[in-house]
Amino acid sequence: MNFIDNPRKLRGFEKHTRVEKISRRSILRGIGITGGFVLAAPVMSRQAFAYETGAGKMPHGVVVDPRIFVAVAPDGTVTILAHRSEMGTGVRTSLPLIVAEEMEADWSKVKVQQAHGDEVKFGNQDTDGSRSTRHYLIPMRQIGASARTMLEQAAAKRWGVPATEVKAVNHEVVHGASGRKLGFGELAADAAKESVPSIEGLKLKDPKDFRYLTKGQIGIVDLHDITTGKAGYGADVRLPGMKYAVIARPPVTGGKLVSFDPAEAMKVSGVEKVMQVRGWPWPSKFQPLGGVAVIARNTGAAIKGRDALKLVWDDGANGKYDSVAYRKELEEASRKPGLVVRAEGDADAALKSADKVVIGEYYLPHLAHASMEPPVAIADVKGDKAEIWAPVQSPGGTREDVAKTLGIPEGNVTVNVTLLGGGFGRKSKCDFALEAALLSKELGAPVKVQWTREDDLHHDFLHTVSVERIEAGLDKSGKVVAWRHRSVAPTIASTFAAGANHAAAFELGMGLVDMPFEIANISCENPEAAAFTRIGWFRSVSNIPRAFAVQSMVGEIANATGRDQKETLLALIGSPRIVKPAVKDMWNYGEPFDSYPIDTARLRKVVELVAEKGEWGRSVPKGHGLGIAVHRSFVSYIATIVEVAIDDKGKLTVPRVDTAIDCGTYVNPERIQSQIEGAAIMGLSLAKYGEISFKEGKVVQKNFDDFQVIRIDESPLITNVYIVPPGPDTPPSGVGEPGVPPFAPALMNAIFAATGKRIRALPIGKQLEA
Repeated sequence: MNFIDNPRKLRGFEKHTRVEKISRRSILRGIGITGGFVLAAPVMSRQAFAYETGAGKMPHGVVVDPRIFVAVAPDGTVTILAHRSEMGTGVRTSLPLIVAEEMEADWSKVKVQQAHGDEVKFGNQDTDGSRSTRHYLIPMRQIGASARTMLEQAAAKRWGVPATEVKAVNHEVVHGASGRKLGFGELAADAAKESVPSIEGLKLKDPKDFRYLTKGQIGIVDLHDITTGKAGYGADVRLPGMKYAVIARPPVTGGKLVSFDPAEAMKVSGVEKVMQVRGWPWPSKFQPLGGVAVIARNTGAAIKGRDALKLVWDDGANGKYDSVAYRKELEEASRKPGLVVRAEGDADAALKSADKVVIGEYYLPHLAHASMEPPVAIADVKGDKAEIWAPVQSPGGTREDVAKTLGIPEGNVTVNVTLLGGGFGRKSKCDFALEAALLSKELGAPVKVQWTREDDLHHDFLHTVSVERIEAGLDKSGKVVAWRHRSVAPTIASTFAAGANHAAAFELGMGLVDMPFEIANISCENPEAAAFTRIGWFRSVSNIPRAFAVQSMVGEIANATGRDQKETLLALIGSPRIVKPAVKDMWNYGEPFDSYPIDTARLRKVVELVAEKGEWGRSVPKGHGLGIAVHRSFVSYIATIVEVAIDDKGKLTVPRVDTAIDCGTYVNPERIQSQIEGAAIMGLSLAKYGEISFKEGKVVQKNFDDFQVIRIDESPLITNVYIVPPGPDTPPSGVGEPGVPPFAPALMNAIFAATGKRIRALPIGKQLEA
């Protein structure tokens, strides 16, 4: 097996992909994000942190230069670059806010400018993996402190006094001895001539002096435009002479077009052309699937034209993919030995000698991202130059892939980032932007490619289907002495190379080999599983099925031993310690273990905090139940208590959710609360309804009528969020993704408490009906 680890070829999760019999060069480059506002010539400074993170190992590393990220106008307006994509996390506000804090800028005089794609200039810009704050808190502080220092130096020279006698305060530089003041705008020209100070010599603000960070009093910069309908999303872009396109893609992954008849489509008013779109053999990373494009004067006409097409497809090898049959294959594989990926003690012997063995087999289907905004992209290709407008999570990587696909220099590609109407990992994959670029090149005009909801569900990079089987051996006292977890699921590596049938290192490190329980005998296994459709990362990725299985098993052990769920959970977590699994190529979300260890003291803390605040053990009405679960993912620790209410007809509602999160040092608690509230809604939606199934190789679901999401009246009535105050040296960790995994198992444990019924397969669907 080759370990694909070249950061110049692979990005983010892709760097940790394992594939069999595949050369390093067979994996194409991934995606990134960029943008910038240049005040003067750029100077790049790589990783320099108060604590080490994995930022420097990301493609193109980190750029720390105020002249790249900050501009000060003569009227005092400060423009700060946001080089990450905004999809609801607030990152387009949070990162510039960090700069403004250190710079002593008045936030009311700050404008935020979205970056375009250029990672060489701006450093890595992948908006995924809940990395933005943990990788950029210190760099953004350094950028702000550098800008402040340059302004102070300019003022000191203007007054002929030592720089130590002046200080920036709320958009002005003040000379303490004389009381003289100069506004940032008055100093802008002189400050631009100052040298960028060395990072080592910078003095960052004392957190006790923060005006913005940690306060939660600054709303996101896009809030007014979003709520009033003025915000610009991908579908809002209009260019002179723009054509509108929709594409009929192969209904089965890997299928090919045999023939098409455009006659009826051309009769539709507004349709101008029908043409074949180039596709790439599967697997092909993020390259288009190919098919037939209908070009029209508006999207509605293009859709009607596509509906009128007569198409003949060769479904190929995946035409027999069937979810019911495949589930049985996964279940059978989970009952047999698989590739051992973690072994401590002798789990086989301990299970054989155990007084009792509790077995749980858990199933989760494929899931679609189904963001409110389906994929859309606009491309304008002229000769050897291309400009793209799209809601992409990784514009830098999109730039790379567009250049490669069109065969033009990367420097000739501009990627403009619009707001994302949700992403969840789907918009890290730029196939929709590549489609627009190919069509624009062919037509010699700007083209918008719009995906419909049906396109979105049928041609997504789906969250993997999985079976998780856990066997827990108990001694006579009820203590767990053996743990065997077999995880069987198609891998994301299959999107990049054929023959990938085992989980990649990063997938194994999401709740399987990093399981933190204090058990003497542990075996984690990964049987083979082939992929028959496109698989991609999804919000929290493999943590979803692993947390569901592990934390549901905690509930089953509690029931088997007649003990309280919370006490059983704490007993399994065990003593406060740093867990160091005996695992080769252990993945830690790309972060060094010295900065981000697996710390069971922090894991216990969130359990104890949520139990206290959520009033664990409180009396609840008949038909109600409480469930608890905890999980570490994206180097954060999150525990959730769910209260359910189930009536005599099996209708489920959620009156209350309590969640405690330890995400280390944080920037904006308001955004943390919003993301955890969103995670509760998403977690409930996936648990109740989430399922993409296949028959004859094709996705069965078509729209929100058969791929349901919860409506507002089904959402949790109350969601409480408790943030663990960070220690003085605790680095920041993730927020956007880790709220989802503990929700479903807490819900299942609550359902069991209310009804005595253990649900091991999602979605819940009709399993609770009387």
